[in-house]
Amino acid sequence: MRLGLFFGSLILALLIGVLALQVPAPRGADAAPEAFSTERAMADIRQIARAPHPVGDPEHARVQAYLVQRMTQLGLAPTLQSGPLSPEAVARLARWRDAPPVPGERAVNIVGILAGRDPAAPAVMMMAHYDSAWGSPGAADDATGVAAILEAVRAIKARGPLERTLVVLITDAEELNLDGARLFFSEHPMRDRIGMVVNLEARGGGGRATMFETGIDNAGTIPLFARAMRRADGGTTSTSLAGYVYALTPNGTDFTIPRERGIGGVNFAFIGRPSQYHSPTSTPEALDPGSVQSIGSQALEVTDTLLRVQTLPEAGPNRVYADILGRVVIGHATGTGWLLVGLTVLLAGFAVWRSGTASRSGLADMGRGMLGGLWLVASGLVLIQAVRVLAGPLTRRVDSADAYYTLLRRLPWMEGATILAVVAVALVLLAGREGIGRRVVAGVIAGAALLAMVLGGFDAVVLVAAVIAIGLTLWSQGTARTPWGQWLGLVALIGLLALAGQALAPEAGFLFVWMALLAAFAAALTAVVDSRMERPVALVPAAIATVIGGAWLVGLAHGVFLGIGMDFPGALIVIGLLVLLLARPLGPRGQPRALAAGAAACLILACGLSVSGRIAEPMPVPAPGGPS
Repeated sequence: MRLGLFFGSLILALLIGVLALQVPAPRGADAAPEAFSTERAMADIRQIARAPHPVGDPEHARVQAYLVQRMTQLGLAPTLQSGPLSPEAVARLARWRDAPPVPGERAVNIVGILAGRDPAAPAVMMMAHYDSAWGSPGAADDATGVAAILEAVRAIKARGPLERTLVVLITDAEELNLDGARLFFSEHPMRDRIGMVVNLEARGGGGRATMFETGIDNAGTIPLFARAMRRADGGTTSTSLAGYVYALTPNGTDFTIPRERGIGGVNFAFIGRPSQYHSPTSTPEALDPGSVQSIGSQALEVTDTLLRVQTLPEAGPNRVYADILGRVVIGHATGTGWLLVGLTVLLAGFAVWRSGTASRSGLADMGRGMLGGLWLVASGLVLIQAVRVLAGPLTRRVDSADAYYTLLRRLPWMEGATILAVVAVALVLLAGREGIGRRVVAGVIAGAALLAMVLGGFDAVVLVAAVIAIGLTLWSQGTARTPWGQWLGLVALIGLLALAGQALAPEAGFLFVWMALLAAFAAALTAVVDSRMERPVALVPAAIATVIGGAWLVGLAHGVFLGIGMDFPGALIVIGLLVLLLARPLGPRGQPRALAAGAAACLILACGLSVSGRIAEPMPVPAPGGPS
């Protein structure tokens, strides 16, 4: 019963999570006039992405003329806004061409306007860029964004007159230095009329579109966005965690410019099929049609909603929010997190009292359960980093764009390897270090740390994690002895992380707050059903929590790895800890050899996958310059 619930709930969570990651079915040319149609948008994508069209290339001029024609057909009365490229853009353009910069290089934006009933009301902008990277047709980045805007404008017009004006900005030179967006928001007469911006981007050629960034102070934006997404094909993928993490990276899009000027809005992108990013393979034929439907439908619905509301969303303190399996977006004020933390404490305290672990020995066992969670994270960081460096150099050591893009093509191998490494560490925890052999486990961790630093360079985090993991491995008193100690110890550990996250960064800390609350609720129910946790029925709350929370975490983990997995693959061990938080009482008991064999097999397969990435995507000879 226990084994069936453990694997059954995890497999079901995986299946639901993977299902939620699927893109919506693309709509054909016969779709209703008010709906977004991938096939109609693809007609524009095929024209825009016929060939690479970077700034200064003859194809760039052809695409510009084509877009002027298309925007004229849509009644947008397009105009051109021209301005000189920045020195940084000229330098990058010269590096792309491997020749001195051409004097007089200029960025040329295409600006269209669809007037609303109230010309004095703040306008809404849809924005994407039409230049491509050097050598790439740019079907995803950003022909999809441009074509999606054109198709969205057609659908918006079919829905009737607008309350406010729509400004369509097709920027130039985004790939160089965001120069087109800088030019508009510095010099265009409409720059002060813009109240909200909807930007469309891509870093890859597939996957669900994510709303990964908002304007500053998004209190009013998120509720409106959540309402609009109820009508979007396939829903949306979006969390405040993504926005928080993205803000910490050095990356930027055209949306960066209005955001820095205090203008609200939302930024969409899809980042699946990373091998197509800035690649010659980024062709219309290689593009995932479902991704076009995903980003186009979301952009249409949120823009249409903004154009028809009486008042645009007002700025206010950032909200905590996340989609639930891609279908609905829920959120709350950051301060509400404290109430959730308090409720978690009450539920966990009830479980402690009801289960009989409130005694000194019970609390001590909970402490050992907390150390088990700490061991999982520390060991996972070491093993994951060792597996990761087998796939290639860390990006901070990469000095060529070719190497960077090669590593992007290896991301699927890295993700599979990282997941297997997380499973291996979790199986060792379930088996028990003493059941496998403490010296054996410590030796594997030490070897992994050495491998990680020999191939990846000295890393203080890996060193500290290895010391903690080896110390806890060799300490015979550091393992919880009872099921309640193991489970409630993890609840307490995540509860502490929830407190820290709520205090320091609630937009990201909600991940711990929500999962701690779910686990504490399941523990309280279990304590009511069977305080000894002996009857099979007592495992049902944990199984249900594992299915619900685990499915949500699967989708989150995939997005996290695509976003930062190349540099910070260890982030997935935190997701693994949260899954184990829910599934811990279901874990098989008394089978250390079988679990140890499973852990060894997963670790060997993880190493094999990473090395396979090197073979499948060999590293080219480094070229001058860095990733752009």
